[in-house]
Amino acid sequence: MNHTRGGTFYIKDVSAVTGLSKQVIRKWEERYDIIQPVRHENGYRLYSKEDINTLLTIKSLQKKGFSIKQAANFAKEGLLTEEKAEVQSNSAFNPDLNDYVIRLIEKGYTCNELDLLVVLKQAYHFYGLEKFLTTVVSPFLIEVGDRWESGEWDEYQESVSSMVVKDFLVQIRRNFQYADKASLVLGACLPHEHHEIPVHYILLRFMLRGWKTTLIGASPAPGSIQSLVTRLKPRKVLLSASTTLPFEKDPDLLKTLDSFAAENKTIEFYLGGAGAMLYTKDKTINNICVTNSIEDILSLKQ
Repeated sequence: MNHTRGGTFYIKDVSAVTGLSKQVIRKWEERYDIIQPVRHENGYRLYSKEDINTLLTIKSLQKKGFSIKQAANFAKEGLLTEEKAEVQSNSAFNPDLNDYVIRLIEKGYTCNELDLLVVLKQAYHFYGLEKFLTTVVSPFLIEVGDRWESGEWDEYQESVSSMVVKDFLVQIRRNFQYADKASLVLGACLPHEHHEIPVHYILLRFMLRGWKTTLIGASPAPGSIQSLVTRLKPRKVLLSASTTLPFEKDPDLLKTLDSFAAENKTIEFYLGGAGAMLYTKDKTINNICVTNSIEDILSLKQ
C-alpha cells in the first residue's frame, strides 16, 4: 500500500465519516497494518481519503460476512486478485467515495446545514451537473440511508442531510433552462410517499437531455396524478415509492394506476423505488414498466 500521501483528516473526522469508534480505528490500524496515518507536527494522526475508503471497505466486507482479518487482507492487497470481482459481484461493493462525499458525510454527521450547502455548491461547480449527480449526490444519499437504517445516524442527522440536498436540487431545477417545444416528463411521488429526492434526481438527469419536467411532490392527494397527467399529456410519467406504504394505505392503488395507464397508451408509465420493487415482485402489471434502473429509462429517446 502507498503510505507516502499526506493526511487531511483527524481521527474524530474519520470516526464521524466511517461510523467507527476511535478505539476501533486505532485497533484496526495497529493489529492489521491497513492504514498508516502521518503524524502532524503537533503529534496528532492525520488520515487521508484513501485511509477512509480502506476503513469503509473493511466495514462493508464485514457486513457481508467476511471476518475482520479477511476484510483487512482484501483491503491490504488492494483487492487486485480474482477475489475482487467475486467480492464486488456478491456484495454490491461500492466504489471509493470522493473527497466531496467524505466531506458531506462529515458535515451531515454534525448536522451543519450551512457547511453541507457550501460543499454541495463546491462539488456542483467543480464537476458540472451530470457528474455532480452521479458521483456526489447519489453516493452521499446512499451513505445517509445506510447509516440511518443501521442506526449509526439518528433521524435528525438523516433529515438535515436529506433536506439540504433536496433544497439544493430544487434550486437547480428552478433555474434550469429548456426549450419551449421540449417533450414533457412528469415525475410523481405516490400518495403517502414522502421521499421526493429520487424524483428530483431523475428529473434533473432528464433535463440534461433536453426534456421539460414537472414534479408532483411528496404525498399527493388521491387522484391528483391522474388529473395532472390528463391535463398536461406528458410523454413519460415516472412514479416513485421508496416504501410500500402507498400500497398498504390503498390496496387498489396499483390496479387503479395500471388501468389509467391502459387508457393512455400514448404515454409511457414507469414505476420505481425500493418499495415499488418489493411490492410488485409477485404482482401482474400490464401497462406500467416497473424498473429501478434510471439508465434504462434515460436511454429511451424523446
